[in-house]
Amino acid sequence: MDFADFHFDARLLAGIRAMGYTTPTPIQAKAIPPVLQGQDVMGLAQTGTGKTAAFGLPILQRLLAGPRGVVRALVVAPTRELAEQIHEHLDAMGERTGLRSATFYGGVNINPQIQKLRAGLEIAVGCPGRLLDHIQRRTLDLGRVEVLVIDEADRMFDMGFLPDVRKIIRSTPAQRQTLMFSATMPADIRRLAQEVLRRPVTVQIGHAAPADTVSHAIYPVPQHLKTPLLVALLRRLSAGSVLVFTRTKHRARRVGQQLVKEGFAAASLQGNLAQKRRQAALDGFRRGEFQILVATDIAARGIDVSTISHVINYDMPDTAEAYTHRIGRTGRADKTGDAFTFVTGEDSNMVRTIERVLGESLERRTLDGFDYRAPAPAKNTEFARGPRPPRNRRGAPRSQQRRR
Repeated sequence: MDFADFHFDARLLAGIRAMGYTTPTPIQAKAIPPVLQGQDVMGLAQTGTGKTAAFGLPILQRLLAGPRGVVRALVVAPTRELAEQIHEHLDAMGERTGLRSATFYGGVNINPQIQKLRAGLEIAVGCPGRLLDHIQRRTLDLGRVEVLVIDEADRMFDMGFLPDVRKIIRSTPAQRQTLMFSATMPADIRRLAQEVLRRPVTVQIGHAAPADTVSHAIYPVPQHLKTPLLVALLRRLSAGSVLVFTRTKHRARRVGQQLVKEGFAAASLQGNLAQKRRQAALDGFRRGEFQILVATDIAARGIDVSTISHVINYDMPDTAEAYTHRIGRTGRADKTGDAFTFVTGEDSNMVRTIERVLGESLERRTLDGFDYRAPAPAKNTEFARGPRPPRNRRGAPRSQQRRR
């Protein structure tokens, strides 16, 4: 099958070829025809399967006819990184169409976004909070939206965005095409789908298990030896980029700092970073300036780097679905990848759960020459936070209080 079989406009086909796309992925082959026909679609597919083109190409095809300069398509995404990724793909695929898209998310000045809306565009891609902000300011009019896309709906639920998503949906016309994509289908997402989709076509692409281009292994290790093991393991990896997952923002920052001290080209990505620093870390990782990126689950959403050769779970994820999301960052585009997970005695139940999802036992490995018997320090200082200044009753540091 070829993209020409979908009978896209010649301008779209030129953009597809310029991006190097040749054969549609399974999600694209199954989802594009019903989306082109105007049907609602429920897409169940894991990260890295080509979802953006699955909904983006039919949307661009539709918008070629009709008015310009008004928002006719809205894509709601859980994170700013994913919003930027979708926007970049739409711009590249539609480069020759003259159609305009822009991103809308918090953490940055709202005025440039307002200026883009006033200048006119056809596709808005954004996160729930900032989209609602624009709606309440009356700077974003969704009254002419023809296509609504809710991407990574399960992550939207995990982040507590469903109430905001419902408010946004109520601001769009009742007569519209709605496309929803999710890697998993928890009860809340099923209810949302029943509320907003009309006679949907369900497209399911291997959402239950990770991609078969990824090999898995676990490294049993005491908690206090995780960082030394990570350093030793990284010194033996030679190719590609490495994505390291931690459970908390504080730990992502500290692990990133420790890797830099060890001489690695590393950066961290976590929610406390300013948008400019987050973007710099992402761009540096994409360009290969940083070989290693340490991130939390939420911060890593939307990372699209095809050269990631290894995903290392410094901390075991909380669910099997989160494991699937994490390792979906490697083994992309017909490449192979490795997923390594550090496990402690507390992780045995989750290991068994993941093995049930995979349908096989995870290989247990040890690193030759590594001292697994090194004693734990008398006091855990590795991830300890610095002392906080004493505070008065009103919460202000005493150093800021005026002397009476």
